[in-house]
Amino acid sequence: MIGEVTGIRRIRMLYLQLLYRCNFECLHCFHGERLKHADAFSPEEAINLLTLMRDRYGTEAVTLLGGEPFVYKNLAQVVRHAKQELGLQVEICTNGYRIERRLTEIAPYLDLLRISLEGIGATNDRIRKFGSYQGALSALDLARELGVRTGATMTVTSSNIDEVLPLARTLQDFGARQLKLHCLRPVGNAADHPELLVTDPAAYTRLREQLQTADLAIEVIVDEDLSADGAAEICAPAGGPPEIERIEADPRGALTMSCKAVGKDSHAFWYDKLADHIVHRPSATDELTLAVPDVVYARA
Repeated sequence: MIGEVTGIRRIRMLYLQLLYRCNFECLHCFHGERLKHADAFSPEEAINLLTLMRDRYGTEAVTLLGGEPFVYKNLAQVVRHAKQELGLQVEICTNGYRIERRLTEIAPYLDLLRISLEGIGATNDRIRKFGSYQGALSALDLARELGVRTGATMTVTSSNIDEVLPLARTLQDFGARQLKLHCLRPVGNAADHPELLVTDPAAYTRLREQLQTADLAIEVIVDEDLSADGAAEICAPAGGPPEIERIEADPRGALTMSCKAVGKDSHAFWYDKLADHIVHRPSATDELTLAVPDVVYARA
């Protein structure tokens, strides 16, 4: 159905939000009130969608998210099936809080563990949860012992923009391969915390200049909206290229192609869990009608 409507024939990665439930209430979380909802994929539904994406769209990788994926009780079943039966690259994006036992269980099937951090020490804990910084470092340390490749994500805000470099250096000391920097978008909880928005675009320019001269061993990937002028408008789906990098499935089955549409109910496609197929449900506010541009990432 996606191909018939958009011309897209291949989707490299599926971002699969397994559930809304989380053990954190981060100030910037795009889910917002949805974290109180019970929607979730059953393991059978998750596996069915992964199989459909691989067979129909040539999907070769999955990133498992939530909510918090490590509170999903069937995580090991989904991870093992994705790796062993479907041959997918498997990545998990997590807050890294008290995941040691389950991480040890799934480590043989995991290609990348990506941990979300929002600064050093107390800066991170104010945004995420008290004790979460040390919990994340503990998870990174264990992953290194288990031979699991690691990376991190950080949403750049007014409270942590000066800690990007210190965090990058800390992460490289723990063996992390990559830090991915996101632009804060005012949806979900972030809409209630406008103080977190970076209001001076020149601050992004200074940050990028610092990264380019820092001689870091860790790779830093930057959302191109983190620039003085923002990213160029790239509106891919309708009439665009036959291949896209990713699509994201939320716990209800809503499918979103642009990160800039995530959290806004701007999806044009749904995965029907019962029928095990993708349907097109156009609206006046969906990402295709509005031509929502995708997020562009590049090396710092």
